[in-house]
Amino acid sequence: MWQNLSLRGRINLLLALLLALGLAVNIGRQVAEAGPRVQAEDQSVIRLAREFIGMIVADLNEAPDPDTRLNQIARDLSRLRHVSIALRDAGGNPLTQPRADADDDTRGPPAWFVGLVHPEQTAVSVPVSIHGKPGSLLIISHPDDEIAEIWDAIVTQLEVGSAIALALFLVMMNVVGRALAPLQSLADVMAELEDGRYQARVTPGGAPELAAICTKLNHLAATLSEAVEDKRRLAERAVSLQDVERKEIARELHDEFGPYLFSLRAHASALAKQADGRAPSAEAVRKHGSAMMEQINALQQFNRRVLERLRPVGLAELGLRQALESLSRLWRESHPDVAIETVISPALGVTGETADLTIYRIVQEALTNVFRHAGATSVNVLIEPVEQAAADGRGCARVRVSDNGRGMEPGHKLGFGLVGMRERILALGGTLNVVSGEGGLTVEALVPTAA
Repeated sequence: MWQNLSLRGRINLLLALLLALGLAVNIGRQVAEAGPRVQAEDQSVIRLAREFIGMIVADLNEAPDPDTRLNQIARDLSRLRHVSIALRDAGGNPLTQPRADADDDTRGPPAWFVGLVHPEQTAVSVPVSIHGKPGSLLIISHPDDEIAEIWDAIVTQLEVGSAIALALFLVMMNVVGRALAPLQSLADVMAELEDGRYQARVTPGGAPELAAICTKLNHLAATLSEAVEDKRRLAERAVSLQDVERKEIARELHDEFGPYLFSLRAHASALAKQADGRAPSAEAVRKHGSAMMEQINALQQFNRRVLERLRPVGLAELGLRQALESLSRLWRESHPDVAIETVISPALGVTGETADLTIYRIVQEALTNVFRHAGATSVNVLIEPVEQAAADGRGCARVRVSDNGRGMEPGHKLGFGLVGMRERILALGGTLNVVSGEGGLTVEALVPTAA
């Protein structure tokens, strides 16, 4: 049952138990003190009655009618509140009527309470002698009024205490309910977050701790919303990059393959016409054959560049060093006026297939941007290990490509290539930064390795 109760129910139940326990302890204390109080009252009444009787009886023999005087004394003392006195002869027989008990209809304490606080009635016999005639006065205590007062006090305490405890319980229920009200809002917002509605927010309130939790949950929801939005933008950008890449490849195929194929077809047609002639010219055949060989070589180089863009040739077979040297050699051949210096630290070691491909793509994209936009005359490529570890504890390789070109204009946004590369590196747990200045542009990336 306890496990099925809510936090509010548990707190309210504990409060109710504590209030009930406090009231029970207070009532129990009064009940425990009732017996000694009644006993002390009995002893006090008996002692006073004995002293009073002793004072009166001392002069009893000097009275004109001692017997009548003694009976009058017994009747007068029986009117006292907590005591009754009965006159007895030498044989113990009552000479006066005992005081009548209280009316049964009179509202008084229950019998179990009377038996608990005053189980036995106290009676003391005081001997008297009148002209040598022995007798006694029997003093009997009657603490009914005292017991009734104690019982009334307990009942009043129970009623007032119950009313106060109930009021306190209602107040505490309201206070606890207000303090824990944000819990339901927290549960509702968490359910909305679970359903993917990351715009849901909870109003901070309640205790400072709950208000702090609400604030943290709102921050978490905002972070999740940003992450989901980044994921959406990344997917959209990936699709866009794929389209751009396809358009670029289609344009190059159209601009490069189309003219070469048209030229090859023209030369092949010319050779066919030469073959149909009676006396084909050797010079013409040689001229068309040489032109076709040049165009075929150009097509082979272009085909190799396209394949390099799609998948580095020899990266898995030759390794990162050889693949980067081959990439640099291709750029040197196509741009002999630009100096390219590539330095790969001997301490780099094995980085892993994913890291190798990422490093290669960074260098490839950076060199492509240099030759397309920078107008640089010198490019430096540096690849080395660093002590800085990635978020998951793996080592990192630093890739730095710097040139002495014109750099980027202020406010210029990165192209699709570098943006896609940055997102790819971020997905691996690394970083990519582009710094532009008067001395050129520097692309620096930290790529997590397999080691």
